[in-house]
Amino acid sequence: MPLTDKHGRNITDLRVSITDRCNYRCVYCRSGEDQIPFSELPIETYVRLIRVFVSLGVEKVRITGGEPLLRKEIIPLVEELAAMTTTNTAKPLDVAITTNGHLLAKLAQPLKHAGLSRITVSMDAVDRNKFAQITRVANGYDAVVAGIRAAKHAGLEPVKVNAVVLRGFNEDQIVPFARFACDEGVIVRFIEFMPLEEDRIWAPNTVVGFNEMLDILNSFRPLVPLPATTPGETAMRYTFASISSGDGVGEVGIIAPVSRAFCGACSRVRLTSDGKIRTCLFSQSDHDLYAVLQRGGTDADLANFIEKTIQKKEARHHIGEPGFLKPSRSMVHIGG
Repeated sequence: MPLTDKHGRNITDLRVSITDRCNYRCVYCRSGEDQIPFSELPIETYVRLIRVFVSLGVEKVRITGGEPLLRKEIIPLVEELAAMTTTNTAKPLDVAITTNGHLLAKLAQPLKHAGLSRITVSMDAVDRNKFAQITRVANGYDAVVAGIRAAKHAGLEPVKVNAVVLRGFNEDQIVPFARFACDEGVIVRFIEFMPLEEDRIWAPNTVVGFNEMLDILNSFRPLVPLPATTPGETAMRYTFASISSGDGVGEVGIIAPVSRAFCGACSRVRLTSDGKIRTCLFSQSDHDLYAVLQRGGTDADLANFIEKTIQKKEARHHIGEPGFLKPSRSMVHIGG
């Protein structure tokens, strides 16, 4: 039987943060402080916990952070996960990583060889100066582009590039990103800014919404809708109408959790770097799975705890509604 919550949603996607550390200090994400508020677990502990999730019906695992490529054991972790098979379909586990791409150029081929299925790069500007302003890293842009190209060369496709869009901050990058998608042959996905930042600067007027982003993209080149690749897909997908022979085709997507919430099809659950289950990005509480392990819990005990926790999964978030409370952790301490 699939792992199902009380709202009838099958939980097939697990996102696991393996570190809070990051080599970038993106201004909309982190306060700039260097402390690590939450601990990291040994890699073998994540493997055990993930194995239990897979035994319950999880089919996709995405490794996140912080910046997951900072963990020296990332290659052995991917090898362990890629060797797992899903319970319901007996297929190889789908293993992906979300990274800022800074270390990807050297790791793309080893990750592919280890069994990584796909990679997503978080990148919020294609202008070098703006990129440096956002990340607070002077030499990052070229390293990230090199990482994206190395991932394509290694066959980690489709390579996706995620850009969080904030009003007055980087909405001028939407058209350059569309051009980047065509030129580099990657999928660029624009994400509405959510109230998950460390400095708590979010306000409704900082959100560049779905319709506005759609209008800006159509001004670059007319959009052609694409069908969803999976039932629970978060992005509305588009390609571009070709204007002349030789034009790059390109693909873009818009992920609009604020203006077009997709909670009704949510198939995701998250595990933080310190071993807490979060049933929603906007949960007000954590569920301490690692504590079960510390008490000497068996795999059956872990599975029982996971199943009970999934029944507490929220029906939806309440962004923009009266009384909305920001989550108890910021995004970097939850995992992308």
